[in-house]
Amino acid sequence: MTILPPSDQDLYSTMRELKWSSTEKAIARRCFDRALQQELDAAIQSTKQKAAKIKQASELWELERHLTHLRKKLDDQYEYKYSTLILLFADLVREGKLDPEDLRGLSRDKFRHIRRHAEQSAA
Repeated sequence: MTILPPSDQDLYSTMRELKWSSTEKAIARRCFDRALQQELDAAIQSTKQKAAKIKQASELWELERHLTHLRKKLDDQYEYKYSTLILLFADLVREGKLDPEDLRGLSRDKFRHIRRHAEQSAA
């Protein structure tokens, strides 16, 4: 069992306790869906490129490994749970996959947590 440092424990406790208004839920869903779709579009492109280069049957299994890796990565990263959306949005902002402006309408508190976590993760 991993024991988190006090600051991480506080962050996770805070995230679990955050309340999401219906407006915030709509904003979060829109941002989540858009970011996931962009990831899926990129996965489709990379898969098409790899598939187009296949010359031998053995290369099919490399394509399968590529797809398995992509699926696991997306499954791990994109889980729509309000208790973890703050961290997901912070990661997406830090990676340049989500514009902080898209999060307009979230409470100041949520936005502050997103910004703080994005900055801490970048350091």
